[in-house]
Amino acid sequence: MGTIECVQGDIARQADIDTVVNAANAELRIGGGVAGALHRAAGPGLAEECRPLAPIRPGQAVITGAHGLPNRHVIHCLGPVYGIDEPADELLAACYRNALELAEREGIRSIAFPAISAGAFGYPPAEAARVALATVLKTLPGCPGIEKVRFVLFDADSTALHQRTLASLENGQG
Repeated sequence: MGTIECVQGDIARQADIDTVVNAANAELRIGGGVAGALHRAAGPGLAEECRPLAPIRPGQAVITGAHGLPNRHVIHCLGPVYGIDEPADELLAACYRNALELAEREGIRSIAFPAISAGAFGYPPAEAARVALATVLKTLPGCPGIEKVRFVLFDADSTALHQRTLASLENGQG
């Protein structure tokens, strides 16, 4: 099974990773947070390639080129808005599962995720981390081509939360 790591950083600057995941909006347009950072770094070609793929549903994953980003691809996932899109845990898990399965089909060997839905979409961070990491741990054995999964977190608190959650799940305590 591939390795999983949790680091603090900028998801738009993961040059050693094949594919980055965008915490997208339904229209796959530039937005705030991760979507804004990736679209700004990728340039206008990303928005042009996204346009015919929209709209997407919560839990869905679609793939594009990376344009000006230092990666080969961007996988766009629409996470659930907490308290509105239900069942939120199943929709959030679907984001990670569908992104990994799409990456496997595309021959992608490394993938970087943000904390999908944990920002503007209001998902409680600890619960979002548990769903994300549990889903990756469950899905990764079925994706033998994926060698590395990296969670790229915005700040030290989120990074520590993800590291603790991963350790707990790997030790069978989650």
